[in-house]
Amino acid sequence: MLIDTHTHLYSEQFQEDRTAMINRAIAAGVERMYLPNIDLASIEGMHALETEFPNNCFAMMGLHPCSVEANWEAVLAEMKQHLEKRKYVAIGEIGIDLYWDKTFIEEQKAAFRTQIRWAKEMGLPIVIHARDSFPEIYAVLDEENDERLKGIFHCFTGTQEDVAKIKAYGGFYFGIGGVVTYKKSELPEVLPHIPLDRLLLETDAPYLPPVPFRGKRNESAYVIHTAEKIAEILELPFLQIRDITTQNALTLFGK
Repeated sequence: MLIDTHTHLYSEQFQEDRTAMINRAIAAGVERMYLPNIDLASIEGMHALETEFPNNCFAMMGLHPCSVEANWEAVLAEMKQHLEKRKYVAIGEIGIDLYWDKTFIEEQKAAFRTQIRWAKEMGLPIVIHARDSFPEIYAVLDEENDERLKGIFHCFTGTQEDVAKIKAYGGFYFGIGGVVTYKKSELPEVLPHIPLDRLLLETDAPYLPPVPFRGKRNESAYVIHTAEKIAEILELPFLQIRDITTQNALTLFGK
């Protein structure tokens, strides 16, 4: 079994063939797909997928940093109500993004901190979006770090120094996606420094498709190409990468 730890299957880009696309993933051996939430509008579609595929799709709850605006506190209050009604596998996708827009930097930091505290209180992992923001992310994590802090650095593309910093927190995994297959990616040099028991596979579908699908819509079935590339880089059998990353995901998410 393969696991896609980060996939936006509710995206409108799958509107025409969503069920068929998910069935393709299952047929390819990708039996579990974890769904990060983005904003209030994405919740209904995410829940619907869990209902349709209860053994395959698992929902998170969180406010994406690119969705943080002036009303972030009201949005989080509504998300907290969802968290109090039912179980989710993680708090995510949360974090800080300084690539697209720096208008709400302080609000992003505050929303990130609030959601980290939810996760610690609820015993859940966090799924971190960090784009052009490692220093800002670390500043918050340094203050919030304790034995309850755990999660994933989603779409990890950091340096060897970032690996060392993240490892020092003790509870984090590294989500590796299609970027590792790109010609100019620096991940092949960094990957050997990530412990095998901290590696996770992800697609971030419909974004960041691996080679040979670059330029097309990504989907969960394609996670196998990322696993194959990791196996090639680390000079390990594909089946070993498959089994280790699957066990890592089950260990972190608990299901």
